[in-house]
Amino acid sequence: MAATVLIVDDAVFMRTVLKKMLQEENYDIIAEASNGKEAIERAKEHKPDIITLDITMPEMDGVTALPHIIKESPESKVIMCSAMGQQPMVIEAIKNGAKDFIVKPFQKSRVIQAIESALNKG
Repeated sequence: MAATVLIVDDAVFMRTVLKKMLQEENYDIIAEASNGKEAIERAKEHKPDIITLDITMPEMDGVTALPHIIKESPESKVIMCSAMGQQPMVIEAIKNGAKDFIVKPFQKSRVIQAIESALNKG
């Protein structure tokens, strides 16, 4: 069975790009969210295998949402999505339980590698 994915990004364009990449690799996109609060709700509701979590979003950013998401869906592997220059926040997120990070603009090979690696780490 394909791994299930929740895509979290405030930009519809970015969600669409990620969704297309992942669907081409047969991942099952079960939900999307546009901010941290929605991400917590969707994680709780769907318990996805993988969550791609943008760092910079309105209402609640990814770093703030991360511990709540892990609490609601402890089995989910979270991969942070960052723009260049967000290293301190990425490091904080990794310390708080994120498994990996990918940088925008997304490179498909790196996105797939991060997801496969997170899934295989158990």
